Amino acid sequence: MLFLADIRERLVIVALDDEEYFRAIAAAAGNGVMGGAIYDALLAHCALLAKAETIYTWNVRHYDQVSDAVAERVRTP
Repeated sequence: MLFLADIRERLVIVALDDEEYFRAIAAAAGNGVMGGAIYDALLAHCALLAKAETIYTWNVRHYDQVSDAVAERVRTP
């Protein structure tokens, strides 16, 4: 619980409603994203909603597929 409390103090929690969830998946599928990369596309959509300047991932390829707006923010840690 201490760990979770620490995270809540430092990060913004982003939740998608059903319409945002559908739009994110539809946009990702339209860009050829499929399989497990859909999960990364949902995370990327949340990052855009939170106005993240940088998205850190070891799996840059999945995020580059999502959209140009995501690809320009992706960095490897």
